Amino acid sequence: MASEKQAIDATLSSLSAEDPRFRKVADRYWNARGGSYTDGGAFIFTTTTDGERWSVSCADKFGRVIEAPPGEYAIDRSSIPGAPRPPVDPVPAESGPAGAFERIVGAMPGWRLSNVRWIVDTLVESTSGGAAPDDAVDLLALLVDRMYDTGGMKRSAVREILEDGIDRILGALPGLDKTSPCPWRRIDRDSRGSLRPPRDGERVLVVDASRFDPEGDDCDARLEVDAHGMGWKRFVIHRLRGQRFTGCGFGPGTSDVTIDVFGSSGDYLASGIDGMRITVHGNGQDQLAQIMKDGELVVHGDVGQAFLYGGKGGEVYIRGNGAGRPLINAVGRPRVVINGTCLDYLAEAFMAGDPHAGGGFVVLNGLAFDDRGRVVEQPTPYPGSNLFSLASGGAIFVRDPHRELVDEQLNGGEFAELTDADWDLVRPYLEKNQRLFGIRIDEHLLTVDGVLRPPREVYRKVRAVRLAVLAKVQVPE
Repeated sequence: MASEKQAIDATLSSLSAEDPRFRKVADRYWNARGGSYTDGGAFIFTTTTDGERWSVSCADKFGRVIEAPPGEYAIDRSSIPGAPRPPVDPVPAESGPAGAFERIVGAMPGWRLSNVRWIVDTLVESTSGGAAPDDAVDLLALLVDRMYDTGGMKRSAVREILEDGIDRILGALPGLDKTSPCPWRRIDRDSRGSLRPPRDGERVLVVDASRFDPEGDDCDARLEVDAHGMGWKRFVIHRLRGQRFTGCGFGPGTSDVTIDVFGSSGDYLASGIDGMRITVHGNGQDQLAQIMKDGELVVHGDVGQAFLYGGKGGEVYIRGNGAGRPLINAVGRPRVVINGTCLDYLAEAFMAGDPHAGGGFVVLNGLAFDDRGRVVEQPTPYPGSNLFSLASGGAIFVRDPHRELVDEQLNGGEFAELTDADWDLVRPYLEKNQRLFGIRIDEHLLTVDGVLRPPREVYRKVRAVRLAVLAKVQVPE
């Protein structure tokens, strides 16, 4: 229970260190507000006893019982000699990480957590001896990012094992002061004085952020800017504990920079970026991508308050939900796909011009994943008010096949039928969204109640209208 994602993660990590029955990853995270009429926002915990045993139950403010998904959750951290090897080769071969991912998730519903541990241990071992960890890290990242059926295992426990494997691989990489053929190099707070330009063959700088300050001159974000000035272009940051400003301060023209983020990232990530690509392998926090000018941000989870505030351009893909007031005062050419929903004030004062003439837009899909990793519709594609409030340009394309949104949710916008030109505009972004998250256009977006429908029957366009009070011309007497 906490009001910030990194506080939740820190609490669970502390509890897990004291009592191994606790997991480091929560079964469910909520991106909610207390005043919502659709989500919980506030929770009630009730303890009862029969005189011998105590039990605890949880309900939201409407009285609906909140339950965690069932499944195996206890992780045996001791060695497991003779642990059953699953009938899958985890080391990517000709098919690469994507092929290995498909083989693993296809077999996983019949596994135990010991099988997952065997897969992870094998991948960790494959990176020893100076071998480049690209394939192993890419495969584990896919397993962390994507939603799929984990069978009789809790997804939170599976994710914890996978994330631990990533940290083990990255934590064992040679430092900048070591001699090694490995093209990935590692730096942490204690070794930050060893920062230097990349040498022949070195192409990835891994930053262990766990002990860096959250902000200021001694934060990891400052070190990454210095490293970029020395010639580093690709960064992998892990063990974040809420540190802020990841990707900030690199300056203009950074299309050759990529950053992968693992752990509990903090506020202002990707704010002001101008060309780089940042991938967050989990949930984001508040104020992401503020005044973003260009580049790409991909978040494999939810984002917090006021993301893309004053955004000017670039592409943003969010697998989950956004909290309140996203894209306020955005201008220029931001192109955004949100697969979940937002709480309220989406694209307030949006000033992104005509999307068919280089302007910006938002696609809001209103989808979620169930406990088996299946794509499902949310109760409503948008639960709040002031959708496109006082906007003067751009558009929002909402997946609303049941026509649940009403005029009263708008303030300065109007509904319009989706045209062929609109679909031609957004489809390439939905195709990239499909590659990133596995949310398929035909199977998940355009299929409603088991029937594949044309886009105009599924999506609605919200466009700006001229406000009479602003458009009125005052004629002098």
